[in-house]
Amino acid sequence: QVQLVESGGGLVQAGGSLRLSCAASGRTFSAYAMGWFRQAPGKEREFVALISRNGDYIDYTTSVKGRFTISRDNAENTMYLQMNSLKPEDTAVYYCAGRNSVTSFQASQYPYWGQGTQVTVSS
Repeated sequence: QVQLVESGGGLVQAGGSLRLSCAASGRTFSAYAMGWFRQAPGKEREFVALISRNGDYIDYTTSVKGRFTISRDNAENTMYLQMNSLKPEDTAVYYCAGRNSVTSFQASQYPYWGQGTQVTVSS
């Protein structure tokens, strides 16, 4: 089992940047495919980005392509989400998630979740 803790959220103006971190503890981090998801008030949790166990496969939801960058440092047991050119519609609670298998776009396929970090983008 792996424990996940997000950090780095906050309030930022439109066009600004934030870097989210997801620190993992417990089992071998490199054994887990990881993903970022977000949930806005009144909406379902949605996929944002994913990264394979060794980082050689990455994908994003269309709305964040070219603005967000997912990465991981297996030596530091940490995953990141660099968010640039933020928009008000990016406002949500952002969650990191892990699964001891290949990557997936579906939140239901991830058994391990962090507590979430709030990102608020003002217009």
